[in-house]
Amino acid sequence: MPHRSISFDQLLVRSHDLWANQGMLLTSGDFLDGSYNCMTIAWGSLGNMWNRPFAQVVVRPNRFTYEYLEKYETFTLCAFPPEYRRSLQIIGSDSSRSQEKITAAGLTPIVSSVVAAPAYAEAELILECQKIYWDDLKPENFLDNSLENFYPNKDYHRIYYGEVIAIIGK
Repeated sequence: MPHRSISFDQLLVRSHDLWANQGMLLTSGDFLDGSYNCMTIAWGSLGNMWNRPFAQVVVRPNRFTYEYLEKYETFTLCAFPPEYRRSLQIIGSDSSRSQEKITAAGLTPIVSSVVAAPAYAEAELILECQKIYWDDLKPENFLDNSLENFYPNKDYHRIYYGEVIAIIGK
């Protein structure tokens, strides 16, 4: 089935399942320049903020993809059919600073419809996002002290909000 454009108003996803069970591939950089990096993520959200559709992702500063999110204004979030679960595991376990992990995972980077960051031919859902806000998690703001257990190395996530400017899906 070919990809087609989907409006945010028509997007139907099981949001918690999408993040917690299916996982997403976060990619930032510039496809045409060949300068981009990706990582598998399982934490994030979709919604409405400042009257704009948004995707929110979190990335630790020690991740290589963090450098790309800091440098580039756009990112993509791609969800894949179940048969690509192993591909996401390969991406998630390889902290390589090269794009060889993408080849090893059997994924095909493609030009996105609007943003500079690439998407993937095998994806069943592609969210193209323009960064609009970031902030750092602050441990003093945790209302549940058990959240600190996720940060034994004190490497708190940076939060990025991206306006969803295009959705492509199968």
